[in-house]
Amino acid sequence: MSHSSNSNLTRTFSPKGASGARRGSATDFTSAAAELLQIVCSDYRGPVAIRLWDGDTVVGNANARCCLVLNKPSPLRDLVLSRDMLALAESHLTGDVEVEGNLESLFDLLDYLDTYRPALSDKLRILSLALKLPAGEGASWRRLLPGHAVVRDRNTRETISHHYDVSNDFYRLWLDPEMVYSCAYFAHPEQTLEEAQREKLDYICRKLRLESGQRLLDIGCGWGALGLWAARNYGVTVHGITLSTQQCDYAQERARELNVTDRVHFELRDYRDLDRGARYERIVSVGMFEHIGINNFPTYFGIISQLLEPGGLFLNHGITNDSGWQPNDVRRFINKYIFPDAELTRISTVVTAMEDAGFEILDAESLRPHYALTLRRWVQALEQNREEAIRLVGESTYRLWRVYMSGCAWYFDSGNTGLYQVLAGKLHSPWPVPLRRSDLYG
Repeated sequence: MSHSSNSNLTRTFSPKGASGARRGSATDFTSAAAELLQIVCSDYRGPVAIRLWDGDTVVGNANARCCLVLNKPSPLRDLVLSRDMLALAESHLTGDVEVEGNLESLFDLLDYLDTYRPALSDKLRILSLALKLPAGEGASWRRLLPGHAVVRDRNTRETISHHYDVSNDFYRLWLDPEMVYSCAYFAHPEQTLEEAQREKLDYICRKLRLESGQRLLDIGCGWGALGLWAARNYGVTVHGITLSTQQCDYAQERARELNVTDRVHFELRDYRDLDRGARYERIVSVGMFEHIGINNFPTYFGIISQLLEPGGLFLNHGITNDSGWQPNDVRRFINKYIFPDAELTRISTVVTAMEDAGFEILDAESLRPHYALTLRRWVQALEQNREEAIRLVGESTYRLWRVYMSGCAWYFDSGNTGLYQVLAGKLHSPWPVPLRRSDLYG
């Protein structure tokens, strides 16, 4: 991922765009844009205002919770002519479009625009007005954030590195002290992220009913928080694997600092390269299976089933969605800039794949509201550390993570995206958990 800054991007527009848009004055462009937006947003009553490059707010009011600022006409022209929300997001990455205030609220406007269907008379007028606006200078955003090639083999070191090896120092700015990059577990909305993440780590350990001396495999161990917590507080022996070099280095250093290297082993390893002769009483995967790909579920769950001891427990913690991985703008944005190999699906598909691999589902819990709360904490911390984040990774990457996490918070809150912890044991094994859940909350 490029960490180039976009400080040299122009905030001006020429009378004639690269695609040969008609010549006109800045006043003509402003008038056309204002009329266009007033038509399109005539029924919009949400929390977002829109301000043009001349400083005039043409949709909503100046005190709106969020303000979309168009610094030049071309992003509006492109949005109307292509109906491509990805292009609007890319204009934000380059600074052609700014978002002031609460960025999460912007997705209310984007949802409105995505479903907007004008009458024929309005459609013709909107098209006419859009064509009066100058075209852009070409895809300048491609020089800043080239994205990623088409994924042919999911969950590889290259695709994982694209996201997780941005910079440990960057992630440290907005994660909790344990460096947990997954959904926290809140007792109440005002609880601190640090407390909620520690409670999540312990909650997973309690769900797994960890006992001293057991062997725990942590697939996609991240920066090592869960494995270190389990070893220190429950006396288990941990084998953690990741495909991120920076995560692995950090986790190994933390294990040395905490003097638990005799019980914790972190390494760079693909789950498909695990020793099939090894056996574990407990296996956990947190925030990793989203990279697997649905077609690879049989391999993924099949390997875990093979490694799990009879009577053992496996907990899969991961993101789902309500419709499968549809070919829309959100998917294209995430696969291009955030997770090149990501593929979400319904919880029913996940459970079926687990059962097909020989698992019995013992417990399934949705933590959807917890992830919205987590993401908002991350965005708040990132914004508070804006200058340092830009120094570390560049303004484009700062903008990218801010819009990505804000959007995710909105989608979790709306119910489009979910988060499930699924606890399973092997079929035809002795019942491995208590008759009631009381031990989880005692």
